[in-house]
Amino acid sequence: MEMQSVDSSAILEIGYNESTQQMKIKFKQGKVYDFCQVPKHIFQGLLESSSKGTYYNNHIRDNYQC
Repeated sequence: MEMQSVDSSAILEIGYNESTQQMKIKFKQGKVYDFCQVPKHIFQGLLESSSKGTYYNNHIRDNYQC
């Protein structure tokens, strides 16, 4: 999965595999989390969000466990 750097105070990189709907988020503190069955629009929303940490907390956290 290709990871891309993002402009965020909390998140360092995110990656998404459209065919498997898997997403990976690497936080600046060093932890990496995998998420499963993530719709593409959720990934796109994270990419486009002005506050990625807030978007993560509101739309992703605790919603897409593998």
